[in-house]
Amino acid sequence: MCGFMVYTKKDIPKEKLEKEFKKIKYRGPDMSMVMEIEEKTFLFHRLAIMGLDKKGMQPFKQNGKIVVCNGELYGFRKEKETLIKDGYHFVSESDCEILIPMYEKYGLDMFQKLDAEYALVLYDSENKKIIAARDPIGIRPMFYGFSKVSGEIMFASEAKALDKLCRQIYPFPPGHYYINGKFIKYYDATEIHEKRKDDLDTIFKEINQRLTEAVIKRLDSDAPLGFLLSGGLDSSLVCSIAAKHLKKPIRTFAIGMDKDAIDLKYAKQVADYIGSIHTEVIITKEDVKKALKEVIYRLEIWDITTIRASIGMYLLCKWIKENTDIKVLLTGEVSDELFDYKYTDFTPNAAEFQEESKKRIHELYMYDVLRADRCISGVSIEARVPFADLKFVDYVMSIDPEKKLNTYGIGKYLLRKSFVNEYLPEAILYREKAAFSDAVGHSLVDDLKDFANKMYTDEEYNKRIKKYKKHTPFTKESLMYREIFESFYPQRSNLIIDFWMPNKKWERCNVNDPSARVLSNYGESGK
Repeated sequence: MCGFMVYTKKDIPKEKLEKEFKKIKYRGPDMSMVMEIEEKTFLFHRLAIMGLDKKGMQPFKQNGKIVVCNGELYGFRKEKETLIKDGYHFVSESDCEILIPMYEKYGLDMFQKLDAEYALVLYDSENKKIIAARDPIGIRPMFYGFSKVSGEIMFASEAKALDKLCRQIYPFPPGHYYINGKFIKYYDATEIHEKRKDDLDTIFKEINQRLTEAVIKRLDSDAPLGFLLSGGLDSSLVCSIAAKHLKKPIRTFAIGMDKDAIDLKYAKQVADYIGSIHTEVIITKEDVKKALKEVIYRLEIWDITTIRASIGMYLLCKWIKENTDIKVLLTGEVSDELFDYKYTDFTPNAAEFQEESKKRIHELYMYDVLRADRCISGVSIEARVPFADLKFVDYVMSIDPEKKLNTYGIGKYLLRKSFVNEYLPEAILYREKAAFSDAVGHSLVDDLKDFANKMYTDEEYNKRIKKYKKHTPFTKESLMYREIFESFYPQRSNLIIDFWMPNKKWERCNVNDPSARVLSNYGESGK
């Protein structure tokens, strides 16, 4: 996990670029470097994960080409062996050193071949081409903007590094590469690449095998690993698979409010079952209030549900950073988009379920995976997301959506049934889903609403929301978040497209709060 900035013109002083780039130093505190080639400036902050010595420092430069990459390239050792046979010489153990040789061998087809979570910028001086690309889910962040001085394009890992330098800033679209001023889609993770009519037994076997492989490949690290464990199905499966493969106690971490934590008891059950070295972190109302502005600054977002869910996650990751040597955390995001949320129980039919899943996967980079990246990278740790593995995503998206509907009496039935053999206690395997911000403790969201209610009278609220013609706040809580966001990033609300909400077109989903708590099927989820 690292941070980079690239500017394609020479009309902004290097010192000014460095000043803005320091805003994301937390993404890579181990070492920083600035490299200039022709009119291009490459800036890089490194968090050393693979190849821990100085030889793995970026930018990498070879044969008139230069590259920076924030990413993990899974299976890079095998590709490296092939490239060595082709005559390439490597000086480090960094996975990202293979990128220039891959570009020279495969050209732009290299992006189809990467099994990776990544964002990169490469300059080919021989052909005078700037190339940028991002993984198909958008696990690793990248933004682009156009210089206030020249209008030339700039890239950076986070928008805050570009904020003072660019007129407009946009998220780089996942699954695309940029060349010659154009964005070209090279992969759509929601497309059905192979039509399947598998029976349930085959589906269970495939889900088990592909998720297991996705977790195992993400255990390859030269730096210490840890695991976020909520006690929900998704993170519990990741931890269980890892513990089985590593055959030694893994380190797991859970968080909860001091008075009504829901998740902690379930996380403890999982930890005891898999034999992990487990830590509980307890937070208070004051911790939540104190963290709010810092969380919104890190997130670069004003969305209600993302901010709520980020507070507990950020405080947990901050504790891990301050009290352990862990530099990589595995987490359970992306499962909901593939299988179901609580609100998708109300899906009218299979076709609409599939379309909703496609929509959520296309938007992941603005919400859940953004949350995971900023909460984890915001404290100088790397995030890895097994459920976002492309082979896993491809398969689940290809399953007949009729089989993914909740006609079984419990959500995520296919995922649960795929791991019935000694992976988790039955109470966890068949536990009803609870949204993370709720499961940290219902008081977390209640306290946030209380802060907002005390901040604005009804009259003040009605007056202030009129300032925001686009993405207009619709509760005092959402106004509080928007005003904090604007204090850091004025006129940048376009960084996401809308509030994350259930599909209001569906029966029983036309609600005014994103929490699953307001849905009629929440039931046992909050217990």
